[in-house]
Amino acid sequence: MITFTVFTPTYNRAHLLSRVYNSLRQQTFRDFEWLIVDDGSDDTRTVVETWQREADFPIRYIYQKQQERGYKKKAFNRGVKEAKGELFLPWDSDDEAVPHALETFHRHWMTIPDDLRSKFVGVCGLCVDEKGRIVGDCFPSDVFDSDSLEVRHRYHVDGEKWGFSRTDVLREFPFPEDVSGSVPEGIVWSAIAKSFKTRFINEALRTYYMEPDSTSNIAQRRIGQHSEGHTLWARSVIENELSWFFYRPGWFLKMAANYTRFSLHLHQNQPQRDYPVRGWRSVFLVFLMWPLGYLLYRRDVGRARA
Repeated sequence: MITFTVFTPTYNRAHLLSRVYNSLRQQTFRDFEWLIVDDGSDDTRTVVETWQREADFPIRYIYQKQQERGYKKKAFNRGVKEAKGELFLPWDSDDEAVPHALETFHRHWMTIPDDLRSKFVGVCGLCVDEKGRIVGDCFPSDVFDSDSLEVRHRYHVDGEKWGFSRTDVLREFPFPEDVSGSVPEGIVWSAIAKSFKTRFINEALRTYYMEPDSTSNIAQRRIGQHSEGHTLWARSVIENELSWFFYRPGWFLKMAANYTRFSLHLHQNQPQRDYPVRGWRSVFLVFLMWPLGYLLYRRDVGRARA
């Protein structure tokens, strides 16, 4: 079995994919494949076929037809299903990595004792921006074993991070595909965190670029179109993570307001869709923050009209 499947979802990013390709050519650890899932681009296939002829590592290209498309969530699930690697490393179509990135990930993974590794899902490191500055916060120590919930809530670690996960675990926790628009990744990572630990490392291995046509930027400009996934994400947080409330009350209050905000967008665009909150604590939190959620919704509507 191959050690790493490096997975890149792409859509009309042929002009940027060379960043990934050139980074992979320079990797010191060579036991990997590159799996590209194209969500319907016009000219990406031609570029990839050129690389397939010249690369000294396997490159697999999957083109999703019209009926198979469904934003990054479907591409991700397809990549996990098709992966031949034991470890699955998502690598965005416009980002670079240091030459020793895969080697560093593998070294840290193998230093986890054999009898404990089955309880871990992967290794996660830091990112830098185009100017070499650390994006977001560092982890509490240089090598830190925990899970994404504790890291986010108890230690308030935010910002873009980068890491791999076991392919077999990802197959147990797919993204929901019956949701319109994009789905926040936190829905999957939070579910995994309840069963598996992650080894976090304070090493910057990826250069993160924020392009004007990036998925996150597009989602911000089209809130109504992506409201269902964000409603589900907010509901998941306030239903399943309230045990962490007193570590980060402001964040949970914001998520409660966002539940109302995105639910109103959802009802406007898809009246038949409804995701009521369960549990009296969660319901009370939503009730408390309803006025702010409504104001945020009205702000979104005003900006869209402008």
